[in-house]
Amino acid sequence: MQASIETTGNLERRLSIPLPEDRLQSLVSGRLSEIGRTVRLNGFRPGKVPAKVVQQRYGEQVRGEAIENLLREGFDSAIRSNELRVAGQPRIEKSDEGELAFVATVELVPDFGDIDVSALTVVRDSAEVSDADIDQMIENLRLQRRSFQPVARAAQVGDLVAVETFSVADGERLPAEGAEAGQVIIGSGMMFPAIEQGLVGLSKGEEKTLDVEFPADWRVPVLAGKNVAVTVKAQDVAEPVMPEVDAEFIKSFGVKSGDAEQFRADIRSNLERELKGALMNRLRREVGEQLIAAYASVELPPRLVETEARSMLAQQVEQIRRQGGNPGQVPADAHTGFMDAARKRVLVGLLVGEVARRNELRLDPKRLNETLNLIASTYEEPEQVVEMYRQDPQLMSGLQGRVMEEQVIDWIAERAQHTVNALSFQEAIRP
Repeated sequence: MQASIETTGNLERRLSIPLPEDRLQSLVSGRLSEIGRTVRLNGFRPGKVPAKVVQQRYGEQVRGEAIENLLREGFDSAIRSNELRVAGQPRIEKSDEGELAFVATVELVPDFGDIDVSALTVVRDSAEVSDADIDQMIENLRLQRRSFQPVARAAQVGDLVAVETFSVADGERLPAEGAEAGQVIIGSGMMFPAIEQGLVGLSKGEEKTLDVEFPADWRVPVLAGKNVAVTVKAQDVAEPVMPEVDAEFIKSFGVKSGDAEQFRADIRSNLERELKGALMNRLRREVGEQLIAAYASVELPPRLVETEARSMLAQQVEQIRRQGGNPGQVPADAHTGFMDAARKRVLVGLLVGEVARRNELRLDPKRLNETLNLIASTYEEPEQVVEMYRQDPQLMSGLQGRVMEEQVIDWIAERAQHTVNALSFQEAIRP
């Protein structure tokens, strides 16, 4: 099974892979015989199913599997013998030269020349979780659990206001009759800022008309780019009531003992986990930018870049759907808007892979287990999460790829010229 190779582009090769008929028949016959010895079919004793029946029932499936195995074997052999380093997935099609003739089109990893990571200059961010950060998180948790009670005073920032609104734009009233009712916490950003701030000072039953200038890209087309008279009426005003940080409050967050020190320790652990992820994302971005700047002129596999752009588009469309939006009809060429970002992502990915290969870096099992346990610890049943990953090859493969990438990023940063940039926790976790 000898494959021939043809250069069809700077980074593209075309492999012709003929499959040997005799080997195929041997594999098919062997597999059908194995099935015949073990299969159970109604009307036949085990091991006594006629070969013709086995052939009729399983022949096509077995032949397809054998072709797939031979094709994979032939492809891998051709790649090894020609010392090709393939980027992305091959495109395999049937050839016009016969049923057992196939063609595989592959793209290659570009020649990056000498990859000298010591020439890179990397700024490595650092931060720690302080007691003040824990205090702030506890305050945030209190805000999440706050209740509201009606007050007779005028509304102020932080209050919950039941409000009715209507607008007049270019002489047209919106809505045509009545008013739109809703609730807003002043200062939350739930409404247009000028309207939200206009509620300050209103008591129950009071109203006022605001002169509001909406931006040109405002989500309501009829109001976009216009000066609008917006009338707001406070139906009710309620102030926040913050819960005490007592044993009952603490238990509600999963600390069964209700102990304050354990509560703070758990919060610290969660914040440190969040911080670790944020710092790695910052480092990944920093190293990526340096690699892009240093190797921007390298030619990249065009099909791999396009595939990545289409994947990025699909992710954005799916995100819109998850958030309840409607992406509408996506144009066939919509992925072109992602091409520049895709090139950068592909470039960094290929470079990280090359650094790992050239320096014989291997996945650290300890780091993999630590990452898996860290992920699992965010769930109520961590043991089940760990087992789920171990039983799902796709999940585990994705995790292994992520951990390996982080290893290489760390390896590059340690050997590059680097400076440490101290940040606060809040600065570090900011996107």
